[in-house]
Amino acid sequence: MDIYKLAVRPLLFDLVKADPEWLHQQTMRSLSWLSHTSDRTSTKWVQNILQKSLCLEDSRLEQNLFGLRFPNPVGLAAGFDKDGVAARIWSSLGFGFAELGTVTFVGQPGNPPPRLFRLPLDQAALNRMGFNNHGAAVMAARLADEKGLFSIPIGINLGKSKVTPLEAAAEDYLNSFRLLKELGDYFVVNVSSPNTPGLRSLQDASMLSSILDVLQKENNTHKPIFVKIAPDLEWEAIADIIGLAKTYQLAGIIATNTTIRRDGLKTQVIEQTGKAPQEEAGGISGAPVRDRSTEIIRFIWQQTQGEIPIIGVGGIFTPEDAWAKITAGASLIQVYTGWIYQGPMMVSQILTGLLAKLEEHELNSISEAIGLEFKS
Repeated sequence: MDIYKLAVRPLLFDLVKADPEWLHQQTMRSLSWLSHTSDRTSTKWVQNILQKSLCLEDSRLEQNLFGLRFPNPVGLAAGFDKDGVAARIWSSLGFGFAELGTVTFVGQPGNPPPRLFRLPLDQAALNRMGFNNHGAAVMAARLADEKGLFSIPIGINLGKSKVTPLEAAAEDYLNSFRLLKELGDYFVVNVSSPNTPGLRSLQDASMLSSILDVLQKENNTHKPIFVKIAPDLEWEAIADIIGLAKTYQLAGIIATNTTIRRDGLKTQVIEQTGKAPQEEAGGISGAPVRDRSTEIIRFIWQQTQGEIPIIGVGGIFTPEDAWAKITAGASLIQVYTGWIYQGPMMVSQILTGLLAKLEEHELNSISEAIGLEFKS
């Protein structure tokens, strides 16, 4: 019985109608407490319960990619743990890796609220958070205290500070990377959020090239670096980014961020504002981006013959959603909105489903499923 979907979600979403951002803040406070009191007997008991209920270990789900061991392919997407306050607890919730951030060099409050909305009819969320975080130095100090205590790979998603002009973006990313490069297992250049003015223009080949150039020159420890792209890019622009990924020897591409498209939505009015989604700024995540993100994964795989690792994210709710992205070419996948709607059991349910898919297709490991669509 899934208590979350049967009782907790209806209570919070429909009866109490809890504000999404407030609910997220309360969740993060609880997870942060668990993460930072893990040496206490009572907390260890809670963590053991979580691990028994939510974690699934199977050697068929393991992968070694870009020098890191992933116990399973399901990760937490950036945006949930913006400041890394709960970094030690994500493994106890079943995740095979977790991506912290987005973090900026200069701490910032983000956009004014309300800035996070649920769209239940569309199994989606609309957010215009604006990279609210305490800054790279605060995250660095926190992670330095916990170095060596993580049992899964920890990624760090880097964004541009809002106060930094676009022409100085490369230096801004570099400053964050310098503070954090010894503390993350991999790094992501986020140039695809729609909620920082002008940020998506950094996906342009010349602008992105300047950022990747300074980061790789600083990257003396050879940390894996990814670029995260928007689902709204044209094929030609994605091809340009693939070229840059090869030129700068990136570890891979994350596909995709939220979309600014509004077509096909069932939601007519957002209750908190009384306006239609088409009138509200921000990016939409969840089911509406599912197919487009999978199309982009497929395109990247085809253009690179599977030589560039892809982390697939966007609209993953079920094992079938996860399998579609993996067989289209994703080596790893990430969840966020689906986890909010489906609840904490979702990760183990997806992993159980992936194991069933492996058996159905007579495969010995998840790595054999990557790009299966294109294998004869």
